[in-house]
Amino acid sequence: MEKVAQYERVFKQFDGNGDGKISPMELQQCVGAIGSELSLTEAEVAVEYLDSDGEGLLGLDDFVKFVDGGCDEEKVSVLREAFKMHVMDGSGCITPKSLKRMLSRIGESKSVDECKNMIARFDLNSDGVLNFDEFKVMMF
Repeated sequence: MEKVAQYERVFKQFDGNGDGKISPMELQQCVGAIGSELSLTEAEVAVEYLDSDGEGLLGLDDFVKFVDGGCDEEKVSVLREAFKMHVMDGSGCITPKSLKRMLSRIGESKSVDECKNMIARFDLNSDGVLNFDEFKVMMF
């Protein structure tokens, strides 16, 4: 899969209302969905830091530039947040069930078997789940 298409997939997961922009509130909600806390002020600061056109929202281009152009540490940080959004059962890995739940949150209905097949494509050690390293391979 082309890099930009992969970035777009991750971006859409953060874009809660589907308007093509990530607002500070959407960023705050995403962080809350993974069990962490981020104040609205902290989310606003993060968006302000990444926003290239000063509109107070992150577009796909802002996100792609950040992921593509940021240092490795920044890239890993963004990926960790995306990974945490999928890990919901305390296993530290993306399971078919946790993937199904995450996909349903963004409006994509998949069966557990379909999720197993999605995971299998990137499951390098064939344990039936994706760890963070396998997730990085999937995203890049």
